[in-house]
Amino acid sequence: MSETLDLVVVGAGWFGLCAAKTQRQLHPEATFAVLDAAPTVGGVWAEHRLYPGLKSNNMLGTYEYPDFPMDTETYGVKPGEHIPGAVVHKYLADYAAHYGVAAHFRGSTKVVSAEIIEEGGWTLTLEKEGKTSILVARKLIVATGLTSEPFLPHIEGQETFGAPLFHSRDFLQHEDTLEVPETAEGADKTHKKVAVFGGTKSAWDMVYAYASKGIEVEWIIRSTGHGPIWQAPPYVTPLKKWLEKLVMTRMLTWFSPCIWGEADGYSGMRGFYHGSALGRKVTDTFWSILGGDVITLNRYSAHPETAKLQPWSEAMFTASSFSILNYPTDFFDIVRNGTVRIHIGEIASLSAKTVHLADGTRLAGLSALACATGWKHVPPMKFLPEGIDKDLGLPHQPVADAEEPVWKTSEVQRADDEILKRFPRLKNQPVQNKALTPLLESGGLSSSDALTPSTPLTPYTLYRFVLPPTERFVRRRDIAFAGVVMNFSIPMMAQLQSLWILALFDGTLPSTVVPQSSDASFDKSLTNLKYTTVLTSRFGKWRYPAGHGSQFPDFVFDALPYLDQLLGDLGLPIYRKGSGFLAEATSPYGPEDYKEIVSEWQAKVKENSAASASAASA
Repeated sequence: MSETLDLVVVGAGWFGLCAAKTQRQLHPEATFAVLDAAPTVGGVWAEHRLYPGLKSNNMLGTYEYPDFPMDTETYGVKPGEHIPGAVVHKYLADYAAHYGVAAHFRGSTKVVSAEIIEEGGWTLTLEKEGKTSILVARKLIVATGLTSEPFLPHIEGQETFGAPLFHSRDFLQHEDTLEVPETAEGADKTHKKVAVFGGTKSAWDMVYAYASKGIEVEWIIRSTGHGPIWQAPPYVTPLKKWLEKLVMTRMLTWFSPCIWGEADGYSGMRGFYHGSALGRKVTDTFWSILGGDVITLNRYSAHPETAKLQPWSEAMFTASSFSILNYPTDFFDIVRNGTVRIHIGEIASLSAKTVHLADGTRLAGLSALACATGWKHVPPMKFLPEGIDKDLGLPHQPVADAEEPVWKTSEVQRADDEILKRFPRLKNQPVQNKALTPLLESGGLSSSDALTPSTPLTPYTLYRFVLPPTERFVRRRDIAFAGVVMNFSIPMMAQLQSLWILALFDGTLPSTVVPQSSDASFDKSLTNLKYTTVLTSRFGKWRYPAGHGSQFPDFVFDALPYLDQLLGDLGLPIYRKGSGFLAEATSPYGPEDYKEIVSEWQAKVKENSAASASAASA
């Protein structure tokens, strides 16, 4: 006999834990469980993913839940320091324990499939320790994120490589590749050499982990890829502003063309910066200063090898792949001193402990090949019946208009026209790399997987980035997706998304935001909701071509207006500085500004309930 729960959350990272915590606060009597394929909580920060040297990009104070501060006394991280991965894991485990979520966590439990129950709810098929079981969820929150399943291509000849070949997710399991052989006293130093493939932050982390131990690194970055990511110092611009707070400063968010930006109420400011020639010139200057400052501070041109790491994209069009140099020593020293050699090229094949590049270069004598080759960005579970992915707004192979419930060609064109009319600057799209080629169409790479980072799919198409926008699911209100976003402001976003989703499930979200089945104008409201969803999904393609905007919500300076939008939907105050326009415009937002947000919502619901009861009795 299967078990039935009021709520099931799939995923135990930042978003999943917060959703479960908030459910427990709002409905302490409800039954729930948090499922994760990993044995521990944490998601990206689960124990098995804490590779050597892993730290948060954020420094202390900006990477914590609003209602659970990460204090120095408990966690040992001081102001101005980045947070070690083990500390982030401990913090999330402590959070789960403090709010009573840990007792409902079911680890090492893979959700194989979720099948819709026509009368409401979902049947989940689970696997644990080789055994299959069934769990019924009245409501389902999928919080598996965008980095659950790694993608590792097959490289021609890898069977003969004879050394560890692995994805960055599994770096901890290959920690022994960091060991340096001891040498006899008086003997020449034993040289050890590895190769790292990729230009993302994970690749930089692995390069540093090896090179800082004196291990030689052959770093391969695809000539037909997106190139090395932006890596900024923690403090940027000539004013040396803390980057994580810079992107959450309201007046600076106005420089970012944002389709949901008017949620902050400053439409006049945004209209000037993006709707007038003078404003666009000022905006271009801002982005030029921001990008130029990073390039100057990193001194790329001071050495021929570091020059290879200068980003190929423009700062304005880069989203969360705009990362932060969070290493204990100067990263570029290991490049300048020759410990790291950078190759801009393609892998043609492998042979015994050797990588062969397409230009004929042989990188021999390798002890490992570590790959940062991306992720399968769709949920790591199957939704049934077959084809329901389209209704759920999940990435899928595009089909004919007649079969598409949301992603219709006419609506996409309409959205494009509106985006470019409102933001003419986006018509001038940057050329990232004239030779840009999908990962598996270059070199000696192939894949037997049905899904790869290069598979042409529709983007995530979710209303407010959480709700399937089709009639079936707007009426049912029994499934939502949390954490299908990438940015610097994850903990705050997790809390507000959780409140929004649970308000949706409870029926306390205003019908002006999501229509009720009983609304006379339901059909018209649904049409508007669908178009808004296409508009925001399509916006990423134009706004962040150097990021993942064409696949899923990937943004940085647009996080604050997104939080404003969620708050506005809930009917809660957007402006939280309380000291007039100057403070509101110039004071960075942080977790502390949302610390009472759950109690604010509870008071709001109580107030609305009392008003409704009074009106009914009148």
